[in-house]
Amino acid sequence: MKRICLFFIFVLNYLSINAQTAPDTFIIQTNIGTMKGILYADMPNHVKAFKERANAGKFNGTLFTRVINGFMIQGGSPDSRNAAPGARCGYGDRSAEIMPENRTLHFHKKGALASPRQNDDINPKKKSDTSQFYIVQGRTYRSGELDTLELIKNIPIRKKAIAKYYTPIRPEMLKLKESNPAEFKIRMKEVKARIDSTLRATPGHLFFTEEQRQAYTTVGGCHSLDGEYTVFGEVTEGLDIIDKIARQPKDRYDRPTKDIRIIKVTIK
Repeated sequence: MKRICLFFIFVLNYLSINAQTAPDTFIIQTNIGTMKGILYADMPNHVKAFKERANAGKFNGTLFTRVINGFMIQGGSPDSRNAAPGARCGYGDRSAEIMPENRTLHFHKKGALASPRQNDDINPKKKSDTSQFYIVQGRTYRSGELDTLELIKNIPIRKKAIAKYYTPIRPEMLKLKESNPAEFKIRMKEVKARIDSTLRATPGHLFFTEEQRQAYTTVGGCHSLDGEYTVFGEVTEGLDIIDKIARQPKDRYDRPTKDIRIIKVTIK
């Protein structure tokens, strides 16, 4: 009997732990297909806002108001509900803004669920507009293309580091290269280490992680959005629906000419 009781206690504890750690899931039903995905537990404020609006039905009946093939699809804005055909909408709600929650772990691979925001000139703190959302489509990159992006992005920072750590000792190093090549190599290795360390410690540098490289070269995404907008979930089923929506004919404001309506957003 004691062993049976201990077994049931173990099972209950196991179920309790897994219930606490399992991510919330979402379902976005549209008039041309359904997307399913997960919400990230380490993005509490954005997930809370998304869940509250979804559970209150505030996304239901709204439209995808901005679709750009090879980039992303954006929808959920309250002003799109019952919007007249051809009317410009998708302005969101400034009262629904919250502070960003950027995590380098979460990036803009295909299917990433994120919050749009107003431009920096009127929104310097980069607050997220949680009244709507966007889902990344993006494109695939070649590995060499990612290398080039890193190189170009890091050039200004690297130049400053070189000017600080190598330029002042350049004459000395050139003489050392001629007189003692072995010592020169040791010194150059130390200089390069200081330059690389400075580069990685300077805001604005770019180095793709292995996970990013794997995603961007396979399913694709949009790396230029990383660090600029908050990603708080991802679509795991229905990636083809993203493509279908992104390829819709649209007007000059990127609104689909045929309404792509969000029927219901459900949280599980």
